[in-house]
Amino acid sequence: MEDGSLYEPLQANPPSETNENVTPMANAGTLSKFTFWWLNPLLIKGKSKVLDDKDIPKLRKEDTAEECYSRFMETMKKRREKSVSGDRSCSDPAIFSTLFVWQSKKLVITGFFALIKVLAMASGPLILRAFIRFCQGKQSFEHEGYFLTLGLFLAKCLESISERQLKFRNRVIGLQVKSMLSAAIYQKQLRLSNDAKLSYSPGQIMNYATVDTTRIGEFPFWFHHIWTIGLQISLGILIIYYSVGVATIAALLVIISTVVGNIPLGKLQHKHLTKLMAAQDRRLKAITESISNMKVLKLYAWETHFRDAAGKLRNEEMKWLSAVISQRGFLILMFWSSPAIVSVVTFWTCYLLGIELDASNVFTFLATIRIIQEPIQNISDVAAVFIEARVALSRVVEFLQAPELQKERKNHVKVEDRSLIIKCESISWIDDSSKPTLGDVNLEVLIGKKVAICGEVGSGKSTLISAILGEVPNIKGTVEVNGKVAYVSQTAWIRTGTIQDNILFGKLMDEEKYQEVVTKCSVEKDIDMFPFGNQTIIGERGVNLSGGQKQRVQLARALYQDADIYLLDDPFSAVDAHTAASLFKEYIMEALSSKTVLLVTHQVDFLPAFDDILLMADGKIIQTGTYDQLLNTCKEFQNLVIALSNTSGSDNQATNDSQQLSKSPNQEIKQINPKEKMESNHSLGEQLIKKEEREAGDTGLKPYKQYLSQSNGFFYFAMSVLSHFSYIIGYFLQNLWLAKEVQGGSVNQRNMLVVYMMLGFVMMFFLFGRSYFIVKLGVKTSIAMFSKLITSLFRAPMAFYDSTPVGRIISRVSSDLSIVDLELAMKFTVGIGTTMNTYFSFGILTFLTWHILFIIIPTVYVTILLQKFYYASAKELMRLDGTSKSLVASHLAQSIAGVVTIRAFGEEDRFFLEHLHLIDNNSSPFFHSFSANEWLIQRLEMLCALIVSSSALAITLLPFQASDSGIIGMALSYGLSLNIFLVVSVQFQCQLSNLIVSVERLEQYMHIPSEASEIIEENRPSRNWPSIGRIVIQNLKIRYQPNSPLVLQGINCVFEGGHKIGIVGRTGSGKTTLISALFRLVEPTEGRIIIDEVDTTSIGLHDLRSNFGIIPQEPTLFSGSIRYNLDPLGEHSDQELWKVLEKCQLQEVIQDKKEGLDSLVVQDGSNWSLGQRQLFCLGRALLKRRKILVLDEATASIDNATDTIIQKTIREEFQDCTVITVAHRIPTVIDCSMVLVMKDGKVMEYEKPTTLMNEPASLFAQLVNEYWSQHKTSTSDKIA
Repeated sequence: MEDGSLYEPLQANPPSETNENVTPMANAGTLSKFTFWWLNPLLIKGKSKVLDDKDIPKLRKEDTAEECYSRFMETMKKRREKSVSGDRSCSDPAIFSTLFVWQSKKLVITGFFALIKVLAMASGPLILRAFIRFCQGKQSFEHEGYFLTLGLFLAKCLESISERQLKFRNRVIGLQVKSMLSAAIYQKQLRLSNDAKLSYSPGQIMNYATVDTTRIGEFPFWFHHIWTIGLQISLGILIIYYSVGVATIAALLVIISTVVGNIPLGKLQHKHLTKLMAAQDRRLKAITESISNMKVLKLYAWETHFRDAAGKLRNEEMKWLSAVISQRGFLILMFWSSPAIVSVVTFWTCYLLGIELDASNVFTFLATIRIIQEPIQNISDVAAVFIEARVALSRVVEFLQAPELQKERKNHVKVEDRSLIIKCESISWIDDSSKPTLGDVNLEVLIGKKVAICGEVGSGKSTLISAILGEVPNIKGTVEVNGKVAYVSQTAWIRTGTIQDNILFGKLMDEEKYQEVVTKCSVEKDIDMFPFGNQTIIGERGVNLSGGQKQRVQLARALYQDADIYLLDDPFSAVDAHTAASLFKEYIMEALSSKTVLLVTHQVDFLPAFDDILLMADGKIIQTGTYDQLLNTCKEFQNLVIALSNTSGSDNQATNDSQQLSKSPNQEIKQINPKEKMESNHSLGEQLIKKEEREAGDTGLKPYKQYLSQSNGFFYFAMSVLSHFSYIIGYFLQNLWLAKEVQGGSVNQRNMLVVYMMLGFVMMFFLFGRSYFIVKLGVKTSIAMFSKLITSLFRAPMAFYDSTPVGRIISRVSSDLSIVDLELAMKFTVGIGTTMNTYFSFGILTFLTWHILFIIIPTVYVTILLQKFYYASAKELMRLDGTSKSLVASHLAQSIAGVVTIRAFGEEDRFFLEHLHLIDNNSSPFFHSFSANEWLIQRLEMLCALIVSSSALAITLLPFQASDSGIIGMALSYGLSLNIFLVVSVQFQCQLSNLIVSVERLEQYMHIPSEASEIIEENRPSRNWPSIGRIVIQNLKIRYQPNSPLVLQGINCVFEGGHKIGIVGRTGSGKTTLISALFRLVEPTEGRIIIDEVDTTSIGLHDLRSNFGIIPQEPTLFSGSIRYNLDPLGEHSDQELWKVLEKCQLQEVIQDKKEGLDSLVVQDGSNWSLGQRQLFCLGRALLKRRKILVLDEATASIDNATDTIIQKTIREEFQDCTVITVAHRIPTVIDCSMVLVMKDGKVMEYEKPTTLMNEPASLFAQLVNEYWSQHKTSTSDKIA
């Protein structure tokens, strides 16, 4: 929100939508709105079928996220203008006050309904008093009984209508506030500066958008309680004064003492809740990081460590959660017991003052106390909601006020012949100007020129690209860009969606242009082989694509944008050499022939074709010029080329695994990814990413049993219910005792009050028991469910993560878990208790006025029918709310990951509008859910009004004696309470049926089919296994799904111990699957892998994976320190760490930082270059020093000189080890003992590389020769 940038209106118009299937409320009449009749069509549909998302009407325009956001921004803008003009009333247009002003008109309307509700409710005890006096023979006028009966019915109806409108409209306000804040948070993360990103992890932002906005959106529902509680209590006090006179002072003092005495506890709860939310952030950050990088955790066998780390953070969170729940339990105890205390103190005061107690004043007093009881009990709820909302809003506001990328960071200029002009004294990621990331950058690029940027790892290449994009916050100087920019990141960002959507990236489809793009980017054959062609859904982070395919999709996306300037950050490192050469020729030199291109590259082969080359070192551009100029004048450049020439012979080979494409059609190697093959044939109709699973129909008591089955939950629940039942019995006996004592004859007030007081103490004891067992239930079930959930997630196979978006998982461990933590136990137990209150009141009323059974029986029957009718739709609405919530979370998570790409393409508005649409899709089920809740309660309240009025009518018509006035007073006081009990009961039941959906969703992920055992105690390998490193692969067959075709089709080969094995093959040939099988990320369908005489399937996964070393293709760092990233298990000394860093060429870089090994690593390691991240991964392998090391295209993002050093280090440090290398660069392959050539999941050749090179007919030799000829052609075109 810095500088008001958040307050800018939307820059793009949303896609036009028709009014088709808009909620009927939009066109409903006044009567329909007041009776919720407009909801009937949806409820009828829900009764006849299981509701689907297509059945849910869209929101009214005023409730949509876009409208809410725009209205709020407009209000904020006006207040800021008033502030600037000197209007003191708007001197600080803070978010909270702006929210209030934005919703002020609606709050006034709902305030009117709140006032009507309180007045209607207060009339009940007065009518009761008049009725008792009427029954005592003190009739004021003729037919008074009938008028009182009619008045009672009308008062209850008016109370119902006003309260339902109050709560419904407040829910709508809360929905609008929540949608607006969700939109604002999303908009903010699109603008968040890179500096601010260090303070706000993706997990924290997710927490703000899911948990905190929900808490803030809950507050408007309780807003009017702030003043109606006081008004209701005040009216009650007046009625009590009318009944018992000056004894009212005692009641008032007790009420005030109860409220004031709990203020310190409220402050303590605020403090603990703040700490709880901070602990939640830390826990969610850790879990999000682990889930996002689960493959790496499994490869390194670190799941247990990271799971335990999340568990420790959860333990810290539980400390504060236990405190918050306990304080809530105590507050509930105090406010529930306060009516009994007020009654006892008031009656004793009456006794001491000599005030007579008879049926009329006693039961008027008790009926009034029941009315006062609701606001008194609500004080604890209002306090809790207010505290939660205040803490949540302060966190959200702090985030919204975080620094943003400044608009002036990048100037768009129009210069005739220049695409780019940079004149900067320094460019830095941090404020410390003494150590800028880049210094003295002066660069001008002519339109249409091709510029290469090269240099060693960490030299500043990617930072220069980021500066052009405007991502670097601290720039002294100017960066001027002339034209539209397209950007391809070094680490591919692919969003969940179809291939076509990823390429079009918001642009309209042009078939001719699209076909040209996919051809130029070598994506055409991939698309042809995908199961659904263009419409194949790519999993989150592109999990069903290889590294090369992801980069080619990125390149296609950039090309389709038809931009003026192309910033390409080393995109060819992830593809094989043949594809790189082909892409360079067809993409860079042909498709972008008229465009300005800045290419970061480590592939020196392409440099002769560029107009200019920037050579970078130590954060500076040390030389610029053409290839020949630099080769003749620059020693550093000569060293770079020499590093290439030393490996050029082999550099042609490593990637040549695929080169048959251009030989002839009959020699073409099919380009198909194993996972894609699996998907295409797996079921002929299934995408990898499936629609989120949800329960359907009535699941009965199943989710409740699931909840209570956790950690003695049944026991705690039973004890809390038993305690509440005992409290109800005590309450009934109190009233019955009074009724018997006060009706007729002389009354011994002292004896009456002693018994009454003793029963009150017994009630308080049972209330304490109820609160205690509620707290135990909440804490114990939360601990148990989290433990099972986190264990299930960390033990889930990689197939689960490949097909499940991260946002879908995070929504479980954030919002769903938060509901279980803070709400479910309380709602569960109190819901059951209030239901018992309701039926007990029914029973008392029926027992005392049995004459109305003919009304009660059909009324109860209709009540049951209405609830069944409601629940058929309500559960599905909340389930749809849960699944649509996951889509919002997934979109937010993906946007956070790809925000640089989104900003580079200028697509912020489109992504923002997409997010607004997802928010609306989530809000609509929730809107109709709480509308249905009010629909049900209103009808039940009307039935209650009918029952109470019928009781009054029966008393009027039937011959009751004046001596029965105590029983009559008790009956009608229970009748007046029936309305409150029923409403609260149904509300809790509805809330519980909605909240229990979170248990269903958690249960789905608490029982994910797990991987094989981590450790098999009876079959653990020896401590020095593997000692030789000999790998025997026997008839290995792999399929990803039971009915899918084989991906590996009978692999047979032997990797001798200590040998260096190179694995080559075209993208999709099965290389990655073979590595996955070695680590048992996927289990063999048939065959086996034997390492040093041990079948890998016979031992535990931890024993297997922990005894391998690996340098993965995508380097992954975790938030923490350098020390933690090298050695998260803490097994090595600092001396060992420094030694490894020296070998990885990182020692000098880290020594320059004052924190040394404690230097900061942010989430995903984004404050280190991709090459440096890969070097850290090499450091892990060096520390681990296992007998078998796997390099999965590990040097793809490293310059050739550094690659040479790394290969030399590996040769020296792992000379006695078995090293299996999947690489694009040839030095590794040419140095290998054996080369394995794969095609379509089969071993085509397995021999020494020199032997294969000497056999012209071999596939390997053909690939090498073809590559080398194409490579020479591609690099000589420009020179010629």
